[in-house]
Amino acid sequence: MALGFSLVMAVMLALIPMSSAWAAPGAAAHPVLTVEVLRQRLASPLQRDGRPVVDLRSFTIDLKTDPDFATTFYRLLSNGLQRPATPPILDLSYAIVQGEFDLQKLGQREPLYGDTLAPLLSPEGLSQLKRDRQRLSQLSGLSQSLLIQAEGTPQEIYLFRGPVLAVQTRFEGAFMVGETYVLGRILAQGAVFDQEVYLSGGRFNREVNLVGADFRRRVQAKSAIFFAPARFDQGTFRQGANFQGAEFKDNANFSGSQLAGDLNFSRVQWQGTADFARTLWQGTAFFLRDRFDRALFFTEARFEAPLILRQARFAAPVNLRNALLGPEADFGDALFQPAAYLNVAGMEFSVEQTPLLGTPGRIGRAFSVPQLAGNETLLRNLERNFRQLEQISDANAIAYTTERLRLKDWQRQLVGADLNEAPLSALVKAGFKPAQAEALIAYRQEKPLLSVDDILNVKGIDLAAYVKVRDHVLTRRQNALGSQLTLALRWVILAVLLVLSHYGTSFGLIFGVGLVAIPTFAAMVWFVDRYRRRRPTPILPPLEEGLWLGGCGGLLLLLGLNNLLRFADYPQFTLVCLGLLIFPVPLLLIALLLKQGRFHNQIHDSYLVEDGSMRQLRILIARLPVIPKFPFFRDRYTPILLDRRWNWLNYLDFSLNNWIKFGFNDIRLRDKNVPGLITALVWYQWGLGLLYTALLLWTLSRTIPGLNLLLYF
Repeated sequence: MALGFSLVMAVMLALIPMSSAWAAPGAAAHPVLTVEVLRQRLASPLQRDGRPVVDLRSFTIDLKTDPDFATTFYRLLSNGLQRPATPPILDLSYAIVQGEFDLQKLGQREPLYGDTLAPLLSPEGLSQLKRDRQRLSQLSGLSQSLLIQAEGTPQEIYLFRGPVLAVQTRFEGAFMVGETYVLGRILAQGAVFDQEVYLSGGRFNREVNLVGADFRRRVQAKSAIFFAPARFDQGTFRQGANFQGAEFKDNANFSGSQLAGDLNFSRVQWQGTADFARTLWQGTAFFLRDRFDRALFFTEARFEAPLILRQARFAAPVNLRNALLGPEADFGDALFQPAAYLNVAGMEFSVEQTPLLGTPGRIGRAFSVPQLAGNETLLRNLERNFRQLEQISDANAIAYTTERLRLKDWQRQLVGADLNEAPLSALVKAGFKPAQAEALIAYRQEKPLLSVDDILNVKGIDLAAYVKVRDHVLTRRQNALGSQLTLALRWVILAVLLVLSHYGTSFGLIFGVGLVAIPTFAAMVWFVDRYRRRRPTPILPPLEEGLWLGGCGGLLLLLGLNNLLRFADYPQFTLVCLGLLIFPVPLLLIALLLKQGRFHNQIHDSYLVEDGSMRQLRILIARLPVIPKFPFFRDRYTPILLDRRWNWLNYLDFSLNNWIKFGFNDIRLRDKNVPGLITALVWYQWGLGLLYTALLLWTLSRTIPGLNLLLYF
């Protein structure tokens, strides 16, 4: 027993040193940096790729406990880093820095004025230096005027020249840069910052790489300027960040980051791409008065707090594809330049809980989705959102976008290439390269394509090819002739509604259509009524009457064309559609009339008669273009007077009555001794006018809130 007990005690005593080593591995992995070791590392730096490196990796650098060591540390390291012509790399990777780490103390002071900094800075850095000189000069003058700064005090800036490596370094104190020109790169992938990070006022001439960094306290980067790419992607901002007034001269990457707390990105200038894809926003995202010169990405971002982009300026697209919005999204007073829009394909938000705010009359036109499939619910929710906010014009803009996408989808179903049946030539015409078309044909022989997205599974077809052809191909076509004809008719009707009235959402456009059609038909009716013959006895209108009608009608025509050019998205299509409606049939009828001539009784009288019993503004929507047959009513109609100087107004009033069913007098076509071609012309105009009136009233009901109640009830 005694021997066994002795053996157990001996084994336990032997294991005590080993257990101590296992219990505190950090002590062995992170030895404490001393002054002697620091001097040794500075005296004999390592060489990496031909550049000296001050290797302080995996040390515990205590700048908190011993103030004398901290003073010596900054003095020795500053001299070692800044004095050589080629500054060495400061490598703090895998180290633990205790206490405040101030990069400014490791820099050197340089005079603000002079040309000593010119070889060190980039052209943009030099221009920024001139602005800083002007700002500091103004502050110096203000300080001297207030007797704060003595006259003649030299003005200097801090300059840090070498790169800094801090891969997976842990900074237990504050990390400070301050108003310093940092000429080298800062690479701190996976670094942990237990306290605040102060980058305010810093000028970073090279890349700043903080990929995967963990910011456990607030990041202060107010008025910082990043001349090279800045990477904060995959980072964690636990207590917020303040980038107010910062400038990103190159791309800024925050993708995959988690942001919480107070997040202030106000008045930031993003001159490169701003990438916030796949970010999680747990705090309110403030982008007040920002300027985005290039694309802004919120792709697949998730917002658990409001997104504020009020008064921002966008020069390029904003990508909100598959984003999930939180309590609010505010685009109030945002300015979208012609090339900018909001790509909201696949975006999700709650109509009841997430109001989308924006400048009335503008924000609705900024939304864009590439196709209707998969976005119908989104577009319906956007329209509901703006109708609840009583922004009728924006809701109509969303409805117009929806119908344009529907028209494109119907066109694809009618003339698109069937991926499962189209020959090689049709696939090439649709946008595929010959090699891609051949690969697609080989792929479909093995298994059919069920959706357009399946072409991405074909070897040689990438995303760019998919985007190019997706609007021109389909996978299942309706082969029934009746279905094709019905779809074609629906396509024609929808196309006419879109080009003539923006699907009932543009009163200015439909009013311009009326201003073009009314004087055109007035001139046609005036011509067939007043120009009867030249031989043997001429029956012609006076030249003065033609000039008055031509001048007034031309003025109305110019006003209508101006409206079409202002409000139509594609004025050429609008003019072609309107021309096909008002010119072929009437001109054919007039040509046949001139060919056969007119020989009938009352050839010297006008074909038009007017209700002489009263003169007043009337709504004539239920009126037909010919006089009634009941004798009691027929006695009230008399031929219009042809010997009056203002007779040309009767033809404008007749066209006005037929087109918008409104006028100051009831002028109709007589029913005796009238050529059938003229009757057909008037009935054709009246039929078009009935459709136009219905379209006009429908447009008014959709564009003026509350008017639909008057129209329908």
